[in-house]
Amino acid sequence: MRVFVTGAAGQLGSEMTRAFAGHDIIPGSRPDFDLTDERSVRRAIDAAEPDLIVHAAAYTDVDGCEREPERAYRVNALGTRFVAVTAHASGVPLVAVSTDYVFDGTKGEPYLEWDEPRPLSVYGRSKLAGEREALTLHDRSYVVRTSWVYSPQGRNFVRTMLRLAGERPTLTVVDDERGGPTLAADLADAIARLAERPVYGIYHFSNTGSCSRYELASRTIELAGLAASIVPVSTAEYLSRYPLPARRPADSTLRNVAGAALGIELPPWEDALRRCLQPSRR
Repeated sequence: MRVFVTGAAGQLGSEMTRAFAGHDIIPGSRPDFDLTDERSVRRAIDAAEPDLIVHAAAYTDVDGCEREPERAYRVNALGTRFVAVTAHASGVPLVAVSTDYVFDGTKGEPYLEWDEPRPLSVYGRSKLAGEREALTLHDRSYVVRTSWVYSPQGRNFVRTMLRLAGERPTLTVVDDERGGPTLAADLADAIARLAERPVYGIYHFSNTGSCSRYELASRTIELAGLAASIVPVSTAEYLSRYPLPARRPADSTLRNVAGAALGIELPPWEDALRRCLQPSRR
């Protein structure tokens, strides 16, 4: 199988070669591939002649999206439109990766695939628009929502905590923002398994369970064997010190119902974090 991957240099895209071992991976990454240029998207995908498209590219800087809303919609919504239209014309399935930030975090329990999205930020609204582009324009689309993605490389919360713990004796982290940390490798494996089943629609893939940002930071520091102490604070207190442009959902934990029905479930988040930070103990 030939798999065209947008955002191939990112955290998730980088894991696709391993997850689709034995298949040909055709990367779509800047500067050769411009997601905001319809002709560029069409030329790249037509030349690749893929059997599957995994659309992992996105503008994921949540606060950056708030400052640059037009860019957010060009990349996350219009870019997904260009990929979906080309996938439809080529007759190949599309996996469009989305986010837990399409929800407002007020449900009080994990979100199902069928819960009504109510995004709080430009990032969440632009990603929701991308979901709708994919599902409306291509009848062979999977939308995979995920959350708090991290890996040993790239910019992510886990790596930020490790870096800061090496620079400061004490870190302040919010304890009332909850979600599901997701190891990019586990997400890539789940997507590869999903692509084998022509059961299109919305899926929630994140490592099982949930935690607060404070709990994730504390467990990260502990597993890494670092000495920094973590001080919990409320979101309100944190924002009074360090204002941020974008609102975050208080609890955006996702529940995997649709994928589990196909036998696709991700390991617990603490197990995934341990495998990431202590690879010798896998």
